[in-house]
Amino acid sequence: MTIDDDGKSGYVDGNAVAGALAEAFRAEVSTIVLTCVSCGGVGRFAERHVYDHGPGLVVRCPDCGEVNARVVRTPSDMWLDLRGSLSWRIPMPPGS
Repeated sequence: MTIDDDGKSGYVDGNAVAGALAEAFRAEVSTIVLTCVSCGGVGRFAERHVYDHGPGLVVRCPDCGEVNARVVRTPSDMWLDLRGSLSWRIPMPPGS
């Protein structure tokens, strides 16, 4: 965990961005399971470290710190860069 100059942690957990991504994925984002491309760590999106201090969001692996995703929202688009994730497993509701 990083500490900012004000003594607060430099990140929030994945739940903080789940609402924004739910628009794009039409799924409960906090339950998505990511596999990190760098260390192979597997975990729920809610466990990722999300840095939200810039113009977009940076999602990092809690094990190795690798960037797993970048998200930028404009008035007309959502830009997703998922290069740091080997896979995203999205649970689908029954009957979908």
